[in-house]
Amino acid sequence: MSWSAKQYVAFEDERTRPARDLLAAIPAGDVRSAIDIGCGPGNSTQLLVERFAGATVRGLDSSSDMIDAARKRLPQVQFDIAGIDTWNDNGPFDVIFANAVLQWLPDHAVLLPSLVSKLAVGGSLAVQMPDNLNEHSHRLMREVAADGPWAGKLAGVAGQRTEMDSASGYYSILKACCTRVDVWRTTYHHPLAGGASGVVEWFKGSGLRPFLDPLDEAERAQYLKQYQAAIEQAYPALADGSVLLPFPRLFIVATR
Repeated sequence: MSWSAKQYVAFEDERTRPARDLLAAIPAGDVRSAIDIGCGPGNSTQLLVERFAGATVRGLDSSSDMIDAARKRLPQVQFDIAGIDTWNDNGPFDVIFANAVLQWLPDHAVLLPSLVSKLAVGGSLAVQMPDNLNEHSHRLMREVAADGPWAGKLAGVAGQRTEMDSASGYYSILKACCTRVDVWRTTYHHPLAGGASGVVEWFKGSGLRPFLDPLDEAERAQYLKQYQAAIEQAYPALADGSVLLPFPRLFIVATR
């Protein structure tokens, strides 16, 4: 799956707000080493650099386009191209920060304890994941994918996102290996200019990527046309022409 840093940062303020909220919940302490896994274009890494002055901060992402953008933003930080599923650095880290990335990886019951094992004693794993698979925005992605000449190409795409566990499920997974686990869910309501087209532009930088990548240019245009028409029905425009996009997210801060 390809990622476009330029498209992703088109809504940088909105996308960075959950990272700020996650960072604020990390317990105060002596942080000497922090890593941003799935760092994207470095917007969340910059928050770590600002919060943990004097610490060694690193970032990694599987997308070369994202890493190029991150290196331009923060030339003093070490960024590596790597997938979280093959990342073999044992640390120990005082903070492992995973903002809007673990939803793309399977088997959280194994993954999360594995990440905790890379923490120093007293270190924190901070995770934020979009919890929107059942929102209109994502349900319509799947429906349009199944209802068109591209259905064969997109048959397996819906399964690329991991089904979220419940808050209590994540709490139980992490309480077994952590001294403190904080789990909460927040729904943001983002005002997007341009009505339905604003919603489409938002998801072209994230959730739509798996659906668009397998299509040729003509198919991509037609898919987006059908998706936007469905979005117009699901998210009626407000009086000023904007759309208020509800976006639920699950947060976890687990301390070893």
